[in-house]
Amino acid sequence: MAPPAMAFQALAFSPLPLHLPATRRRVRVLAVAADQTPPPPQASPSEPANSPSRLLRELAQRKKAVSPKKKHPPRRFILKPPLDDERLTQRFLNSPQLSLKSLPLLSSCLPSAPLSAADRTWMDEYLLEAKQALGYPLAPSETLGEGDDCPARHFDVLLYLVFQHLDPSSERTRTRHVRNGHSRLWFLGQFVLELAFCEFFLQRYPRESPGPMRERVFALIGKKMLPKWIKAASLHNLVFPYDDLDKMLRKDREPPTKAVFWALFGAIYLCFGMPEVYRVLFEAFGMDPEEESCQPKLRRQLEDVDYVSVEFEKRQLAWQDVAAYRPPADALFAHPRLFRACVPPGMHRFRGNIWDFDNRPKVMNILGYPLPANDKIPEITEARNIELGLGLQLCFMHPSKYKFEHPRFCFERLEYVGQKIQDLVLAERLLMKHLDAPGRWLSEKHRRLLMNKYCGRYLRGKHLHHYIIYGETVQDRFEHNRRLRNPSTTAVQQAIHGLSYCVYGKPDVRRLMFEVFDFEQVQPKAV
Repeated sequence: MAPPAMAFQALAFSPLPLHLPATRRRVRVLAVAADQTPPPPQASPSEPANSPSRLLRELAQRKKAVSPKKKHPPRRFILKPPLDDERLTQRFLNSPQLSLKSLPLLSSCLPSAPLSAADRTWMDEYLLEAKQALGYPLAPSETLGEGDDCPARHFDVLLYLVFQHLDPSSERTRTRHVRNGHSRLWFLGQFVLELAFCEFFLQRYPRESPGPMRERVFALIGKKMLPKWIKAASLHNLVFPYDDLDKMLRKDREPPTKAVFWALFGAIYLCFGMPEVYRVLFEAFGMDPEEESCQPKLRRQLEDVDYVSVEFEKRQLAWQDVAAYRPPADALFAHPRLFRACVPPGMHRFRGNIWDFDNRPKVMNILGYPLPANDKIPEITEARNIELGLGLQLCFMHPSKYKFEHPRFCFERLEYVGQKIQDLVLAERLLMKHLDAPGRWLSEKHRRLLMNKYCGRYLRGKHLHHYIIYGETVQDRFEHNRRLRNPSTTAVQQAIHGLSYCVYGKPDVRRLMFEVFDFEQVQPKAV
């Protein structure tokens, strides 16, 4: 017979008195762990021990201890509604980046919004100090030249952006138009500096290989040296207005000085060109390429028995010679002295050989050479085409062929120029193409487009790697081992860019990179 319902409830809720027999057990205690859980809250005397409200309160307390409350995402990741068409149009029309049609590169580096009152206040207080340290006239740059088409008229705005490195304590440097404007300038300036030193050292040391030159450049403008140059030009108070530069840690001192240094030369290049870059480097900062700390490490030098061009034989060129040089009106090339520094005069002994007769026409046809020229004298055009053919043969001449007997008869010096000019050309392209992109995004995009494996791949895509001249002992290895072949095809690609810069100038490098080799991979592919 089933028990009554009330009896069952009493049986379920009342504790049963169980009497267990007392037995002794020997327990060995190995470790004692402290209980980390907080004690349950004491029940109020009016509440029974097993009341539902007490159990719910205890359960909520345990949940709080086990799973902490999740943090909200930072505000910059919260999606905002897009601007309506009218406001977006107005923002673009008011942007200084669209104010200069004749100077697209300079206008792309101007701030994306008009400067605020806080920006103007900083310029009024500190800009004269920066101009005086760099050796510029103290008058406002708007008074220079005539019309907006004069690049120097925008120097004050760019010089303001130079010194606005990201400072967490400053609200002004965190605004988008200032932050992005500064980062876009340093993105351009790093490649300007590399090209300037490349051209200078190639002409100053006509017999030296690029390895020691890279060491000289690193010793002059490596990030470890930049605080020294900033202090030598008395600009450290503008970069660190509240800190002592000498007492700062390296990790706090080097990134801001590097950003300001690079951005400064980006602004100078945009407003005044490459000669002014040399003046500021060697006059305002006082760099000395013959200083003991800038010398490359000693290495076994190959004996160079070949001639150099006459203009390099008489004396070692100074920076004033490189900065003030203007090619004559009837010059064969866009950069004649740089061409002579990279292509030795003895290359004429290779004229008429099998490569010149058999492979040169095919290579020139693929690259679209020779370009049409408007020379008044036909002999000038013929001489340029001959020199272009010899330069192309040097671009395809691997060091394994003649380097040990004739150190300059290989593509190394042209490769050095080509690497730097293709960096600068692509940087200018990206700046003009992505007007609102910050410098860090642009530098990542730049790095991904110019990775070495891609450069060699574009050359191999045109089937130009079959014309590389290897030494007989290593030819089989280089042609069948991709670990050897790919770096050599990359070097030939860069040497071709260096030759086109020396002969025809920067426009032809753009043509090769974006039309012939299609570095951006935007042209339709043949099916």
